[in-house]
Amino acid sequence: MQLKIDQDYLRDTLKALLETPSPSGMTDEVVRFVCSELDTLKISYELTRRGAIRATIKGRNDAPRRAVAAHLDTLGAMVKGLKRNGRLRVVPIGHWNARFAEGARVKIHCDNGTVLTGTILPLKASGHTYNKGVDEQPSAWENLEIRVDATAVGVDELWELGVRVGDFVSVDSQPQIHPNGFVNGRHLDDKAGVTSILAAAKALVESDQKPYADCHLLFTISEEVGVGASHVLHGEVAEMVSVDNGTIAPDQNTCEYGVTIAMQDSSGPFDRALSQHLIGLCKREEIEFSRDVFLYYRSDAAAALEAGNDIRTALICFALDASHGWERSHLRSLNSVAQLLVQYLQSKPLFGEDENVIGSDQDYPLITPNEKLQRH
Repeated sequence: MQLKIDQDYLRDTLKALLETPSPSGMTDEVVRFVCSELDTLKISYELTRRGAIRATIKGRNDAPRRAVAAHLDTLGAMVKGLKRNGRLRVVPIGHWNARFAEGARVKIHCDNGTVLTGTILPLKASGHTYNKGVDEQPSAWENLEIRVDATAVGVDELWELGVRVGDFVSVDSQPQIHPNGFVNGRHLDDKAGVTSILAAAKALVESDQKPYADCHLLFTISEEVGVGASHVLHGEVAEMVSVDNGTIAPDQNTCEYGVTIAMQDSSGPFDRALSQHLIGLCKREEIEFSRDVFLYYRSDAAAALEAGNDIRTALICFALDASHGWERSHLRSLNSVAQLLVQYLQSKPLFGEDENVIGSDQDYPLITPNEKLQRH
């Protein structure tokens, strides 16, 4: 049975998250926000030394434990140098193309507490001055600079304002949530995933429906730079579902208004049994879904496995167009992710507590011959 997902909460929480700067390496503010949400929901949690969140929803059984993970950190930038013309050299935090940085509104977070605003621009930003040179300049980070919204005409003025090499630069999301459900803005990856997890947790708490087994909600802080869930897991976790974006493109099979189960990403295939379990839940509860394979993509699950965790992993995705750029999703897709998470957390673990982690033929969730004809 599906639980009601609070649509106002989904919308309001997403907007608040998107408006909270959190480039990798500068995530304390967004961590505090999520902790306050967990406090409101009366969900216990602890913080790792680095600041990742490990929350726990108590289940009807202690073990084997599950985990659901999403990352709080986003793409961003950093000051590389102070220029004599009063502008700033800039380098990326995370992996994103310079063409998507052009025109971005940003905040420069100075060590003295000052927060300056500015715009990332190409070095040749005016056709009235450079004519065809604007189009001929290659799109590259070394061809970008930050124009600061301050009366800074040189290095001395920038220094007096408090600007230093290594200052973090957050990129404004500029979110727009339309009445028809479309959401536009930067950093939907992965704040839309975080929102879906919180909405699913709220639905469980308010309905007094306990998960089948204890479950950790993991909110990581360095996925965009490749670390992800490598350090936040406890050893007793048997299976983990990551929540991240599914890219919409002509050669992809991502579901624009539902949830997508990723069968493989650039780090390799996900656990077949766990992925088929999630597909089965979608079919049973009539949750709109699709399956997809991502060739140039990795998630928190990859970092968890590379760190040596002996767990089964899967990846479920909300739809995302123009990932790592001017992104767009739809609230229906976030709702579908939340619904699947509710069903997953209430379902039995794949295998029991015995040492036979492969399970018996009867336990293993293979597709039956009749179902093979219905596969998508």
